[in-house]
Amino acid sequence: MAKTIAFPKTPKKPAPGTEPVPVIAIGSGLTLNGVIRTLGRAGLPVYCVCPGDDFVLHSKWYQPPLSGGCDLKPNGLEKFLRGLGFEQAVLIPCSDDWVRATITLPSDLAQRFLTSMATTEVVQCMLDKWRFNDLLVRAGIPHPETILLQSYEDVQNLPDSYFGDRIFKPESSLEFAMKHGVKGYLVHGRAEALAIAATIDYPIMLQEYIPGPPTESYFVDGFVDRHGRVCARFARQRIRMYPPFLGNSSLTVSISAQQVRDGLVGLERLLAHVNYRGIFSAEFKHDCRDGLFKLLEINARPWWYIEFAARCGVDVCGMAYADALGHSIEPVEHYQTGRSCTFLPYDIHACRALNRDNGFRVWQWIESWAGADDALFSRDDIGPGVAFMRHTGQIALRRASHWSKAA
Repeated sequence: MAKTIAFPKTPKKPAPGTEPVPVIAIGSGLTLNGVIRTLGRAGLPVYCVCPGDDFVLHSKWYQPPLSGGCDLKPNGLEKFLRGLGFEQAVLIPCSDDWVRATITLPSDLAQRFLTSMATTEVVQCMLDKWRFNDLLVRAGIPHPETILLQSYEDVQNLPDSYFGDRIFKPESSLEFAMKHGVKGYLVHGRAEALAIAATIDYPIMLQEYIPGPPTESYFVDGFVDRHGRVCARFARQRIRMYPPFLGNSSLTVSISAQQVRDGLVGLERLLAHVNYRGIFSAEFKHDCRDGLFKLLEINARPWWYIEFAARCGVDVCGMAYADALGHSIEPVEHYQTGRSCTFLPYDIHACRALNRDNGFRVWQWIESWAGADDALFSRDDIGPGVAFMRHTGQIALRRASHWSKAA
């Protein structure tokens, strides 16, 4: 087991060669938890910037917060970093808002707080879904048909042919999800579309919904170094998701990259075209109507199942750390396939929905979980899972108390 290197609460300049450069991982939840576990197991000193009530605080690899780091907001990142005593550190932002804050840091801070990320222009293109759609059009990459609507009147003036199965999808996922609590709205006809259109902000995208079950969704995660080499490719297939249609994977399985070869060829052509660098997670939907893998989005950052990728042999966190420091990276050619991972709290809801709609049985639930990794619960780091369940239990008790009083 890798030795964990202790680092002082108030960092001081280490003597050359005596301590590894520390990591500052910024974000919350599953993604941040996976990042600090992966780097912590490698023996690297990792500091977190996250909300003060996050279950990540209960990880064995979580260290006491740096001064000013508790409940920090993205617009305060520059001031926070200027107040640190690090001569140098590696930054790993774990959500879109922290990615934006990181890529816009002044040059003097960027020279101290190193990253393995693409240029500001490229990352902004990945974050802005309409700009990303335009990039896919120009690069000739298969993707869902998408239009941009500027007003409610634009929705009203659309012909009936645009009101099959379509998704109202925001240009910025984060802000939309914070306001509406969903990634987007799936609509099935004109009346439903107009009702939703009256409640949302503009501009908004209206995107074709590609039919098919969750198992038609595929992901290619990986890493591109500063020389433009794709050093890692990790392919996985979605088995279940929650919420239905526009949710997140609740059960996923690692597969051979050959199974998504057609999509992978287009993805790597796109990454080379924009001179991409860093961690990426690309989502595809296989369209049974024409047999094409349609590229939906690329996250220019770590993702929920990043620790699972490392367990299968693809450690993109370690690659990002090494690349940020200018070290050479050994590409990963092989990884474990047929290995599954679940986020159990979500997958329980997904299984209940399947049971209600398709008669999915208890023994099938248990069989699908047997031998699966879990994105949250880990035998060598039980704190986050216990904290999550305790918090979930408290919410359930409060709801039960409210219902009993209401009755």
